[in-house]
Amino acid sequence: MAHATQVLRSEWTKAMTIRSTVWTLGSAFLVTVAFGVLLSLLIRTTYDDLPEENKLTFDPVVTSFAGMSIGQLAMIAFGVLIVSSEYSTGMIRASLAAVPQRGTFMAAKLLVGTALVLVVGMVTSFLSFFLGQAVLGDLATSISEPNVLRAVVGGGFYMALIGLFAMGVTWMLRTPMLPFAILTPLFFLVSPILGSVEATREVAWYLPDQAGSMIMTVVDTGDRPYGPWAGLLIMAAWTAASLVGGYLLLKRRDA
Repeated sequence: MAHATQVLRSEWTKAMTIRSTVWTLGSAFLVTVAFGVLLSLLIRTTYDDLPEENKLTFDPVVTSFAGMSIGQLAMIAFGVLIVSSEYSTGMIRASLAAVPQRGTFMAAKLLVGTALVLVVGMVTSFLSFFLGQAVLGDLATSISEPNVLRAVVGGGFYMALIGLFAMGVTWMLRTPMLPFAILTPLFFLVSPILGSVEATREVAWYLPDQAGSMIMTVVDTGDRPYGPWAGLLIMAAWTAASLVGGYLLLKRRDA
């Protein structure tokens, strides 16, 4: 127990002394909240011009979370950098020399990373919701309405899982460039394109971002074969698979 506590303290110290930890998490918070407020303001001023079909499916909660589509890039950056810094600085050799039990080493870094992304994710989600609803005015909803609290808490979990998924991918690839080259196009190009094409839409529904984002919806459009919690579970499965893959490769490869 004492050894595990020491490893955890060491990983916390490393995370807090890496400048990218502060600016990536800070960017995730600021960008998500700011863009959510801006889009909420835009929707409020243009709502009367929206097609009737869009008004019927209007979801004020999702509107306040619009910034997450951009803020998740910063969460990806956090997950990539907190792991890849071990390899880019050569610290991985010293880390594994000090903690030969690779499972313990990885678990400690994951616990620290999870704590950071979960706290930032929850704060970001709640603030985005309350500020977004304040801007929406008459179009707003209340956190006491059915399923709204679930969506807001789920938004925090979504942000956290994005960071952890990126950590798992980076454990497998070990360099910062490859995870960025894979994850950024996946979330910002491949997933939206597949989701907008009718022939591939059903495939896109099972990608981590599209499945996970269902947890933030309150208005059911009826286009998915699963609900909000099932969508988050699909995203959690992707995250677990990336972390298991990262652990298996960490265990087999030399530093």
